[in-house]
Amino acid sequence: MEAAFFDLDKTVIARASMAAFGHTFYRGGLISRRTVVRALVSQLVYLHLGASEQKLARIRESVLAMTRGWDQTQVSSLVREALDEVVEPIIYAEAIELIDQHRAAGRRTYIVSASPEEIVQPLAEYLGVDGAIASRAVVDLDGRYTGEMAFYNYGPFKADAIRSLVLFEGIDLTESYAYSDSYTDVPMLEAVGHPVAVNPDRVLARLARERGWEIRQFSRPVRLRDRVPVPNLPTAAAVTGAALAVSGAAMLAWRYNQRRAAS
Repeated sequence: MEAAFFDLDKTVIARASMAAFGHTFYRGGLISRRTVVRALVSQLVYLHLGASEQKLARIRESVLAMTRGWDQTQVSSLVREALDEVVEPIIYAEAIELIDQHRAAGRRTYIVSASPEEIVQPLAEYLGVDGAIASRAVVDLDGRYTGEMAFYNYGPFKADAIRSLVLFEGIDLTESYAYSDSYTDVPMLEAVGHPVAVNPDRVLARLARERGWEIRQFSRPVRLRDRVPVPNLPTAAAVTGAALAVSGAAMLAWRYNQRRAAS
C-alpha cells in the first residue's frame, strides 16, 4: 500500500491554521481583540519570512499560554462550525487536485500537521482524507487545556509518527509521497520515496534543488463544496477512527524519542 502525506499550513491551505481561526475564537469569547491582531501580525511574518525553529518555538509557547483553561469540547465545536467560513476560501485547488489524484491511484491520504488535533481532525474529515496526524495538548479532568503539550507533531516527530503509522497500515514509504513548504519538515520529506516541496521557503527550495526534489507552486483557491461532497456519517467516523489510530502511533513515537533522549 502507498500513501501521500500533506503538511497543512501553506501546503493545503494558504494561511497558518491557528491564525485563520483567530476571529472564530474571538467571537467564541476565548481570546481578546488584541490577541487577534497579534495573530494577524504573526501570520504576516510567517507568510513572508517563513518559520524558523526559533519562531515556531515562540509561537508554540505563546499558543500554549493563550489556550490554558480553554474547554476542549468548545474549541472543537467552534472549529467545526466555522469550517465553511474560515477554511473554504483558503484551500489550494492544486492540493485538492493532488489529493484526488492520489485517491484515484489507490493511495491513502493523510494530513500531517503541527497544528492542534482540534483543528486538523475536523479539516481532515472536511477534505475526506483517510487520517490525520496532529499535535495534542494535555487536558485536565474537566476537559480544559493545562498549557502543556502531550505530543508536538513537529520536525523529526512528524517523520517518527509516519513511520509508526506504517506498522498499523502496512504502507510502503519508498513508494509514498510527502508534500511540505518548510525546511523544518525535511525529516518527513526524507522519509518517503517521492518528496515534493510546495511553496518552499528559501532553505527548503535550495535543498530541494540540490537533491533534485520536485518543486511545486500552489496558488489557486477553490470552493471546496464544489469539489468534495460533505462526508456522510460512516466516512466521518472512519476518518475519526484513523485519526485516533494515528494519534496512538504518534504517542508511541513520542515516548520512544523521549526515552532515547534520556538514555
